[in-house]
Amino acid sequence: MKWNWQKYDWPQFTYEKSALADLEARFLHQSGVFLGALKHVSVEDNDTLVVELMSTEALKTSEIEGEILNRDSLQSSIRRNFGLDDKNQKIPPAEQGIAEMMVDLYKTFNKPLSHEQLFAWHKMLMKGRRDLHDVGAYRTHEDPMQVVSGPVHKPRVHFEAPPSKATRREMTQFIKWLNDTAPGRKNPLSALTRAGIAHLHYVCIHPFEDGNGRIGRAIAEKALSQCLGQPTLIALSHTIQERKKIYYDSLEKNNKDIEITDWLVYFANTILEAQGYTQKLIDFLIEKSKLYEKLRGKMNTRQEKVIARLFREGPEGFKGGLSAEKYISIAKTSRATATRDLQGLLEIGALQKTGERKYTRYSLRIK
Repeated sequence: MKWNWQKYDWPQFTYEKSALADLEARFLHQSGVFLGALKHVSVEDNDTLVVELMSTEALKTSEIEGEILNRDSLQSSIRRNFGLDDKNQKIPPAEQGIAEMMVDLYKTFNKPLSHEQLFAWHKMLMKGRRDLHDVGAYRTHEDPMQVVSGPVHKPRVHFEAPPSKATRREMTQFIKWLNDTAPGRKNPLSALTRAGIAHLHYVCIHPFEDGNGRIGRAIAEKALSQCLGQPTLIALSHTIQERKKIYYDSLEKNNKDIEITDWLVYFANTILEAQGYTQKLIDFLIEKSKLYEKLRGKMNTRQEKVIARLFREGPEGFKGGLSAEKYISIAKTSRATATRDLQGLLEIGALQKTGERKYTRYSLRIK
């Protein structure tokens, strides 16, 4: 027997609870800190936070699978789905589909999972695709569903999923387990453990022709949200994408056996890191409000435009910092005017400076 689903005790995963105890406690503590910080965020900034995190997740969960999407189109589609934007902008099918799925995940996190919801998510994700036989339905092809790499003449098989004829039965069993382990149900599980098992179990079934990774990560976020009683808004896919090879190596390492402690510890730490990024973004938005309050009425329109652009770049800011050339490009002004504007922003405490002459760079003056 080569794969975990071929084991006699599949899918009764085993793991050491003690290895996860501290991680589970940290998750709950950090969730409390997150909720406390949200109270200091304005309604407008809260909308910004939701759109920013959801668009980043949509972008990164697609990027993990090798699909590069447009952030502006994603954000426009998400805002439209939330009723925050009524612009009649044309959104490409891929961006529109993943945005619809992320918003549906956010709005329906507390509902039990069902075949119908998964089919709806798959239809959203595959919007505009004409190369698939089964859209909005589990795979039916007779060929093995394999994850492979390498040349066509000598492929390396990283994993083979259960045959298509077994998919409906496997998914019925999976959905029942996920719903039964939710808070307040028959066999509730702690947040990180449940999310980790859910993601691995689902990906091992690989029920659709395409889109399994994206839906699997959405299921993990749904499991976390249900355990917290509200949408998690954590940057899970953003964090996975940062070290994608480790993610795939961990999945491959744990697709041949039922004992999955290593996987759960890896996935739990990934979730905690994702929580940290989300907290960083909330702190950034709070500092943004403080800085704008301090600068009220002190900037000209060019300076306001550049400061707004810097905030849109998020906590990391521009790669390599803001240079005079970037200021000229954003503000569409002359070098002499840019020099005066930048000096003015330094004097009022909007920016801080590092380097000298052609190596001079500017960044927001926030904590």
